[in-house]
Amino acid sequence: MGNTFGHLFRITTFGESHGGGVGVVIDGCPPRLPLTAEEIQVELDRRRPGQSKITTPRKETDQCEILSGVFEGKTLGTPIAILVRNKDTRPQDYDEMAKTYRPSHADATYDAKYGFRNWQGGGRSSARETIGRVAAGAIAKKILREFGNIEIVGYVKRIKDLEAAIDPLTVTTEQVESNILRSPDGDFAERAIALIESIRDEGDSVGGVVECVVRNLPMGLGSPVFDRLEADLAKAVMSLPATKGFEVGSGFAGTLLKGSEHNDEFYTDEAGKLRTTTNRSGGVQGGISNGEPVVIRIAFKPTATIRKAQNTVDQTGEAKVLAGKGRHDPCVLPRAVPMVEAMVALVVCDHLLRDRAQCHTLEDLA
Repeated sequence: MGNTFGHLFRITTFGESHGGGVGVVIDGCPPRLPLTAEEIQVELDRRRPGQSKITTPRKETDQCEILSGVFEGKTLGTPIAILVRNKDTRPQDYDEMAKTYRPSHADATYDAKYGFRNWQGGGRSSARETIGRVAAGAIAKKILREFGNIEIVGYVKRIKDLEAAIDPLTVTTEQVESNILRSPDGDFAERAIALIESIRDEGDSVGGVVECVVRNLPMGLGSPVFDRLEADLAKAVMSLPATKGFEVGSGFAGTLLKGSEHNDEFYTDEAGKLRTTTNRSGGVQGGISNGEPVVIRIAFKPTATIRKAQNTVDQTGEAKVLAGKGRHDPCVLPRAVPMVEAMVALVVCDHLLRDRAQCHTLEDLA
């Protein structure tokens, strides 16, 4: 029912924001991969709430428990179940939202679809659901590193009308993690943090853009026509809460160019490898990776729940005025970075396994 993602490397997430816990079941992970809970925890710590002054103050340690699929420090090839228990829940903060719809939230649409919903913290529509994705993404990232040192680095590119200057070819995770905004452009980060704090103090929120690059990706990943690499990446990241736009390579800016200006010309480098002189395609041509870095951008809207009073209606259609309660991020971008990386890793890992199964099986048998 929409809670499972992937083909060969497949995940199913479960849980609600203020329920007993959230987690994921991962099927299709190769056996004999060394794996510990501590490795997964590194990524969950990047996603968890309460980590800085510009994120929600909800205090959750988000400690993960591996329930199955790992034995003596290695994956078994069987389903891996990971659970994170909810600790710092305050369902009473949402009493007013039980019958009154929060503007731009999923309350009204969940009621329209299911006729019933968990209104505590948004239930299943809360970004807390992404814990399972990030945990699974940590495993996918490790598979990609083991296979060919495939790197995935996400970072905050824009906050409102402020934009960072970042080179996707050289940016490192260490640089991204050097400040609480998760943007290696220090001057931009300083100005953006001040902007977020100012808007938070007004009881409001702000959005922006996360950029993500995949480096060292081999040629040949992607399955036309319906499972093009960029199409699966778009579905993956656009399934994240608060997303409203996707670009790959030149994106919408490419519409301003002529074909002669936009085309990526080929050449052969000193090692005999086929390369392109530019990368406006964003590492994908014909739905298949071309060996250049894959560069995507994802637009995140301002957080829907704000302290400012807004006009709305309740379940009966009666007009109401609602000011958001609870603990919410004034800007989702810093915590969205590991979420984006996780979804990109899941797609790339899945396509890597699919490519080997379809195109390299006979080679392996020879």
